Amino acid sequence: LAAFLGASFYGSASSSDGNGYELYVIAAAVVGGTSFAGGIGTIPGAVLGAFVMQSLNYGLSFMGVNSPGQNVVAGIVLILAVGFDTLNRRRGTSGGPR
Repeated sequence: LAAFLGASFYGSASSSDGNGYELYVIAAAVVGGTSFAGGIGTIPGAVLGAFVMQSLNYGLSFMGVNSPGQNVVAGIVLILAVGFDTLNRRRGTSGGPR
């Protein structure tokens, strides 16, 4: 759907469309609730994660942060989301605090 909308917006398509967005796509999926450890994600969660990452990207761009700086922030958000997911998984399997 995204490829169709992008091609219709620009009036053409290329095999290199979407290159460089891998970090943001993975971060959006993880922020949306999909786990790296084989979790099951939801469509609303993925849309919410994409909204959060795009809002972050837009806000940083509006503040004048350059592209490498935006990638660093996206990487930090990804690391925090994975860490939070790992912490929740450990709590869930250990039976909670003792």
